[in-house]
Amino acid sequence: MTLTPEIPRVRLEPADFPVNRGGLCAKGFTAADLLDHPDRLLTPLVRKEPGNRESPLREASWEEAYERIVTAIRDSQARYGNDSVGAFGGGGLTNEKAYALGKFVRVALRSSAIDYNGRFCMSSAATAANRALGIDRGLPFPLADLAQARTVLLVGANPADAMPPSMQYLDAGRAAGAKHIVVDPRRTNTANGAYLHLQPLPGTDLALANGLLHIAIRENLVDLGFVGARTEGFAAVQKAANSYWPERVERMTGVPEAQLRETVRLLATEGPSMILTARGAEQHSNGTDTAQAWLNLALALGLVGRPFSGYGTITGQGNGQGGREHGQKADQLPGYRRLDDPAARAHVAAVWGVDPGELPQPGRSAYEMISGIQEEGGVRVLLVLASNLVVSAPHSNHVVDKLRALDFLVVSDIFRSETAELADVVLPTAQWAEEEGTMTNLEGRVIRRKRALPPPPMVKTDLTFLTELAGRLGRGEFFTDEPRAVFEELRRASAGGVADYAGISYERIEASNGVFWPCPSEDHPGTPRLFADGFPTASGRARFIRVEHRDPAEVPDRSFPYVLTTGRNMQQYQSGNQTRRVKALTVALPEARAEIHPDLARRHGIADGDLVVLRSRRGVATLRARLSDGIRPDTVFAPFHWPGANALTDPALDPHSKMPAFKVCAVAIARAGAPEGTDQ
Repeated sequence: MTLTPEIPRVRLEPADFPVNRGGLCAKGFTAADLLDHPDRLLTPLVRKEPGNRESPLREASWEEAYERIVTAIRDSQARYGNDSVGAFGGGGLTNEKAYALGKFVRVALRSSAIDYNGRFCMSSAATAANRALGIDRGLPFPLADLAQARTVLLVGANPADAMPPSMQYLDAGRAAGAKHIVVDPRRTNTANGAYLHLQPLPGTDLALANGLLHIAIRENLVDLGFVGARTEGFAAVQKAANSYWPERVERMTGVPEAQLRETVRLLATEGPSMILTARGAEQHSNGTDTAQAWLNLALALGLVGRPFSGYGTITGQGNGQGGREHGQKADQLPGYRRLDDPAARAHVAAVWGVDPGELPQPGRSAYEMISGIQEEGGVRVLLVLASNLVVSAPHSNHVVDKLRALDFLVVSDIFRSETAELADVVLPTAQWAEEEGTMTNLEGRVIRRKRALPPPPMVKTDLTFLTELAGRLGRGEFFTDEPRAVFEELRRASAGGVADYAGISYERIEASNGVFWPCPSEDHPGTPRLFADGFPTASGRARFIRVEHRDPAEVPDRSFPYVLTTGRNMQQYQSGNQTRRVKALTVALPEARAEIHPDLARRHGIADGDLVVLRSRRGVATLRARLSDGIRPDTVFAPFHWPGANALTDPALDPHSKMPAFKVCAVAIARAGAPEGTDQ
């Protein structure tokens, strides 16, 4: 099984899909290169010497792989309890697979130990939206509405690099006279086209938002009619905003007072206006409160629920929205139901055909689960699907140590990722073109992914793997690997929940280019735009919540005098396990580059292209320097698509969302060497 099978020819007909309108980013139009890539996993792999991770991986049958996995699960649960076996999922899984994984852990393993990599991505924005608006849907309006907004504030978002097809709507708006404001410590490609670029010190976005609210209040720009009729809690937020006067906020953030005032004026008077946040604002130890501060501003200005206006958050994973709706999170059941809600447990248990008492209570969040490996009550056997924790998790050296400490690790992936290299069993899985299913995009639009060709002979879908493994664990009657059947069950399980898919079918998706949830019945049209008539909160009103700035969990000092922030490059995606294998992408960007201001570089004798060593309190990374006057002189940027950056990052968790603080940590920098082929 060392040869890649020939891929049959497939005829593709052009379609004017309403989201990207035929546009693809570099990662999209090179994705087919991976289908027959020579590195493709085509058969299960197991350790030549069972239990010895120093022994090489060898090819094996599925039967042998299953035998090892089942033995490890049964032995661990017999000795340490059900919660000693867990799973870590991914935001790239289809809705069907995300649903099946959550069900598998709770029904087949009877364990509480499950979470997924979306905890590292969208969790702070989701938590803030749920508590303020009663619902978490990345954009509560279609992406095309961006073209109609006259003012758009993008906070910690760089869609020009991270989501290029979406830029057609922002570009159309700008061409029609819209003014865009970008909040980012770097002058990104998105910031280059903006009317205003605000460059705050990383970790001060909450103070910035509160400062803008202070100005809106003082200059009588608050929409008091909207606030009085449709919200609650404004008085406490208004009181808190009193201490964020412009001069103080300028000192805290580095953003000039004139830019603060201009930003508020544009949002309040040149509407319709939108405020969009992304990971730059949210991946902090206070990320939930930071997202809440921007929500407070949007509510105070009366933006939410009005045409071509409002607050939204931009998601970055392939199924980042749907992946968090149907049970991969430690505290969640399908339909965005809470696992600790007795009514939710009863509803889902009835659909699954089990007693509600059999369902476990909420487990630990992603980083807590990994960090707790081998501790009392912690995981000892772990199944990882569609995630590359070794590259993507914070404090990655600690994560590697924890994964090595597992009694047994199973990884399902397309290629031998850095995480798969640590596994006892590696399972080959089908790619996007080789499986059926649905995904839910950042607008809340449920769309179909159709199979274009069969997977290679020894490759199974994750649905098949989970179903067959459940059968070997004596719980096979609860599972099926037929995607349509899984989706039909998902519809019933989500019915009546916040993310209600009950009225969505494969046929409806096909007929209308996707259906927006909530869609509670087959005669319901779906909900492209939320909040026009009310909010799904107990009172029917949106909630203001008072939030205060606090310093990041880690601030610069004499030993680590600079701030490191991480993010994306245009050519790579997530941990790079796939995109780092695409020749066209690696030629364009062959290695990670640390972006450094020329003033900072001169201070350390660093020239463009030099190797530099970044050190934090947790680790060391060596990267190639890229000098840019578009970044703050006190800040270093590093992409997270390669191993290295997350050896440095801070795992301090947001108390509400359990999001790690990827976007701020203190580092030192030193020159390591000149570019190859030059004198030292």
